[in-house]
Amino acid sequence: MSEKAQNQRGRYHHGELRPALIEASFGLLAESGLAGFSVAQVARRLGVSTAAPYRHFPDRDHLMAAVATQAAVELAEEFGRAVADAGSDPAERFVVTAGAYVRFVGTRGAGFDVIFAAGLERLQNAALTDAGRHLMDLLWELAEQATGQDQETCLTLVGQHLVAAHGYVTLYAGGFFHRQETIDEIADLAMAASRTLLRGTPTG
Repeated sequence: MSEKAQNQRGRYHHGELRPALIEASFGLLAESGLAGFSVAQVARRLGVSTAAPYRHFPDRDHLMAAVATQAAVELAEEFGRAVADAGSDPAERFVVTAGAYVRFVGTRGAGFDVIFAAGLERLQNAALTDAGRHLMDLLWELAEQATGQDQETCLTLVGQHLVAAHGYVTLYAGGFFHRQETIDEIADLAMAASRTLLRGTPTG
């Protein structure tokens, strides 16, 4: 067990295991990604039995849904802060969400691959559905303000915007970038890609 995982032991009080499991899940995702995520690994990080999480979550997908919901809420907050700091230019207010996404996923480990993970829709989790919809609505509104285009065009732009940002942070996590050593440099690359996408999108 890593030193970081050992330090997490005992950081919750009786009755607070549920939020501790969610927070430990973020740590595991940041280190191992979605492919390495398991309830047993989360339990080990907290120093509890592998059966303990199932008193709060019936299975892996229910724990993942709780993590995804929190990730969506936190990411929306990060977008809001970035947009507030970006000034009044509609294009730049959209662009900065790419940088915010890269920084968030680079530190928390949970991006759209977690928020909209395959299989979670079967749970019909209202909190996750609402959080995901709010996140997408926020991005769509920013795209609409930046371009003045119709819904279909804006949704296409948002998709391209997210794919670029997610691709940059995923490649960064995998060690692809050797010259860019910081997450801020990768965030700048993602924002540059978003500006290029905007230049190719007609304005209304």
